Amino acid sequence: MPVVGSLDEALVGIQDGCLLAVPREVSGVPMEATRALIRRGIRNLRLFALPTSSLQADLMIGAGCLASLETSAVSLGEFGPAPRFTAAIKAGTIHMKDATCPALHAALQASEKGVPFMPLRGLIGSDVLRERPDWTVIDNPLGENDPIVLLPAIRPDVALFHAPTADRNGNVWIGRQRELATMAHASAATVVTVEKLHDGDLLADPVLAAGTLPGFYVDAVAVVPRGAWPLPLPDHYDADAAHLAEYARLATTLEGFAEYLERHVYAQRAA
Repeated sequence: MPVVGSLDEALVGIQDGCLLAVPREVSGVPMEATRALIRRGIRNLRLFALPTSSLQADLMIGAGCLASLETSAVSLGEFGPAPRFTAAIKAGTIHMKDATCPALHAALQASEKGVPFMPLRGLIGSDVLRERPDWTVIDNPLGENDPIVLLPAIRPDVALFHAPTADRNGNVWIGRQRELATMAHASAATVVTVEKLHDGDLLADPVLAAGTLPGFYVDAVAVVPRGAWPLPLPDHYDADAAHLAEYARLATTLEGFAEYLERHVYAQRAA
C-alpha cells in the first residue's frame, strides 16, 4: 500500500544524485519533506522546479543539497531575492539550467506522452535558447522557413509534492493543480505528503474524482499536517509572512542562514 507510517519512510526512494521534480509555490510545496531531506544530509540532487521555486530551492541550495537546478525563476517574491540562490549563482557553486515556464511544461509533457521531445516555438531568438545546447532548432518538416525548437523529454526519478488529502488506496486529491498530474505521469516514481487521509475512495466520489490523481501513479503517501508551511497550501492556509520575512533577513549571510537551519530544520532532529 502506498500510505506509509512515517515521512522518512516515504522519502527513502529519494537518494543522492536523483532528478527530483517539485512544483511552484502555489501548487503544494513539500516543505516538511524538504526539511527531512536536509536533515538526512542528501547531496547532489538535480532539482527540476516546475516552473518556478522560492524558499524550497533557496533552502536546499544553502544546505548544500543541490548539484544543479532547472527552473525559470527563484525568488522570495515580496520578501526580495532568494539570497542563497543568488550567492550560489554568483559563486558558480551550482549548475544552473535556465528555462522558461512553457519549456519546462513541454519537456515534462513529452515524457508524459512517451515521446522523445516536444516542439516549442516561443524560444526562437532568445538568450535562453543560446545558453541551452541541449535544445535543438530544426526547420519545421511540415513547412518552409519555419524554425522550431525541440526540447528533450525530461523524466524525473521522483516527483515530490504536498496535497490536501489522499485515500488509503493512494489516490491523491490535487484539485485544480493539474501540473501535479503531469509531474506524476512523467516521473518514474511519485511521493506525496498530505494534510490528512480521506475516508472512502476518492475516485468513487463523483464530486472529487475529477480532481484526483489515481493511486497507480503514486508510490508513497505520508500524512504530514501543515506540510507546506511556511509556504501556502491553496484553499487551506496562507503563507507565514512573518516567518518568510525572518528567513529573508537571516539568509542574506552564511552565519544567519546557519542560525536559521539550526532553529527551524536541525532542531527537529535534535528533539
